[in-house]
Amino acid sequence: MSVLLIEDDLPLADGLARALRHDGYGVDTAGNARDACLALDARAYGAVVLDLGLPDLDGSEVVKHLAERKLDTPVLVLSARDGLDERVRLLDLGADDYLVKPAAMDEFLARVRAMLRRRRTGNRIVLGRLTMDMEGKRAFLDDQALDLNARDWALLAYLAGVPGKVVAKEDISAALYGVEGEVSINAIDQIMSRFRKRLADTGLNLHTVRGLGYYLQVDDGQAGS
Repeated sequence: MSVLLIEDDLPLADGLARALRHDGYGVDTAGNARDACLALDARAYGAVVLDLGLPDLDGSEVVKHLAERKLDTPVLVLSARDGLDERVRLLDLGADDYLVKPAAMDEFLARVRAMLRRRRTGNRIVLGRLTMDMEGKRAFLDDQALDLNARDWALLAYLAGVPGKVVAKEDISAALYGVEGEVSINAIDQIMSRFRKRLADTGLNLHTVRGLGYYLQVDDGQAGS
């Protein structure tokens, strides 16, 4: 899973990024709000870690951007602003958690993990004729259970969580095998080719964007079902 870390303090950003990578996440960084919004439009992220005191815009603009784009990406605000009003404001805007700087690294990582667990627990994703029980790790097509192995489920859950968003091959590899997994890009292409066949007759299409990655989309005829 990839995390977008939005922090303009370079030494702090480096330390947070190293800790996240050690915990098994892929990490991209942005030093201002505009670059962060461009990154969120270009790629699918599993989570965002957000500083508020950015050099161009207030970090809350990133939360608003996610809401405007209807991107359901969980956000952990990491800020030196410790006022109750500010915490309430960000949570009301759509942030999932708020941690005041300076924070212990162990607590920071635990907050990221807890935030992601909350998003997964009890969730249901519906895409056309497909319904996914995220807690039970089962998928149904027109109420008929699909026979999916662990890798197929992980791949479907990852792509279904960000429908229509292009996901890089490196992110797919990290989602399936972890950031330390030694899987070639050619191997990912083969996995995606087989997965495309598994989606036959489901009303879902797996699209390839040459040089960028893949995205999952509901057939036009199924979008309103």
